[in-house]
Amino acid sequence: MSSRAQPLQPAVKQARKHSEDALTKLAVQQQRLAKAEQQLVDLHRYRLEYATPGAAGDGSLTVSALLNRQTFVDRIDQAITQQAEEIARLQRQFEQVRGRWHEAHARESALDCVVERYLVQEREAEDRHEQAEVDERMQYRRLR
Repeated sequence: MSSRAQPLQPAVKQARKHSEDALTKLAVQQQRLAKAEQQLVDLHRYRLEYATPGAAGDGSLTVSALLNRQTFVDRIDQAITQQAEEIARLQRQFEQVRGRWHEAHARESALDCVVERYLVQEREAEDRHEQAEVDERMQYRRLR
């Protein structure tokens, strides 16, 4: 490894780890968001089941049972509102985590590019040096 690229290796390694950690956190946050969204879908389905007239033989229900059912539907509505707020919060968190991952990934990529550029420059310098040696040997042979 080149003398210019070697000192950067600890920084590259640290940047890679930071990027991988950020990606793991992003995946966890994405799973939380997906779970919350599924819970909201489930709540909407429950609400539809309980609020639909005739869903469970409404004609045979007493006034008290109908009021209880309406109270339950109201609670589902409250849960839907709360879940929608939770999803909005989780989406904001997801965007923040994604931004941190993006920054970490960009830092890692930039360091990788610098190291690669140093390595390419070193290879080119070695190639020029080898070519100069070959040219010198060839010129020496011609003089003999």
